[in-house]
Amino acid sequence: MPMKITQEQLSKARVLVVGDAMIDRYWYGAVDRISPEAPVPVVRITREEERIGGAANVASNVVALGARASLLTVVGEDDASHKLEQLVAKTGITPYFDRDAQLQTTVKLRIIGRQQQLIRLDFENTPKSEVLASQTATFRNLLSSHDAVLFSDYGKGGLDHVHDMIEHAKAAGKPVLIDPKGSDYSRYSGATVITPNRAELQQVVGGWRDEDELRGKAQNLRRQLGLQALLLTRSEEGMTLYDDEGELSVAAQAREVFDVTGAGDTVIATMAALVAAGLSLRQAMPLANRAGGIVVGKFGTATVSYDELFATN
Repeated sequence: MPMKITQEQLSKARVLVVGDAMIDRYWYGAVDRISPEAPVPVVRITREEERIGGAANVASNVVALGARASLLTVVGEDDASHKLEQLVAKTGITPYFDRDAQLQTTVKLRIIGRQQQLIRLDFENTPKSEVLASQTATFRNLLSSHDAVLFSDYGKGGLDHVHDMIEHAKAAGKPVLIDPKGSDYSRYSGATVITPNRAELQQVVGGWRDEDELRGKAQNLRRQLGLQALLLTRSEEGMTLYDDEGELSVAAQAREVFDVTGAGDTVIATMAALVAAGLSLRQAMPLANRAGGIVVGKFGTATVSYDELFATN
């Protein structure tokens, strides 16, 4: 049985989430005919839904568990940024929004007809470096009042200064957890733990023939980057933590998989909340694995509550 932690301990844990926040917008409709203008379906929109996505969804997962989360992100001065602010305010996340008038707040619009996604439209661009410099200053001010830092990188440019922020967090003695993006992980060097999935790790270290080769490549990367640990999430194979002691694996716990959307967000948010509450990475990992198994049994980007995580059934 994974280690138990009280709700009171979790309620005192404070996680600073930094990264690319966005809106996930869904338009649902009926498809009754093909357009006379082009061979595409005509979707008559019947329902619209908006959810917080990216780093905001990660912070929402921290709060759902009963810990406290602050969200530091860069957004535009547009309607989407104000909508995002309203949605974040409803969750209990403490927002710290730096604004860039030239930035388009990231929106992912999915159009869904006949129970399937027909198209996804992304609205986005990259923030200016002076706004990111002011974000780093805000980050330094917030560090002392938080127990752990979680960087949620979606490759939208909001974490271009991540290496500076990692250095400040290390100097302040705060554990740093990173959900990485892209093929260059050198910018994450010095973090406590990174949590790539199989495809993400493969992009960085290449493929592997067997567990021995994977172990060697994971440990080499961990040492190169000066990380305490590397946590590989492996879908139906569970997850493996590589650290100085060797490795620790846990099997997947999903009973029924409905939707894997946001499962990675739930895993790293659970890890961060538990580490902020005082658990080690090895103690937190089986619980994060359990949280991932619960959330894939729900539709859409979802969260896991304290009671669900520690249910005894």
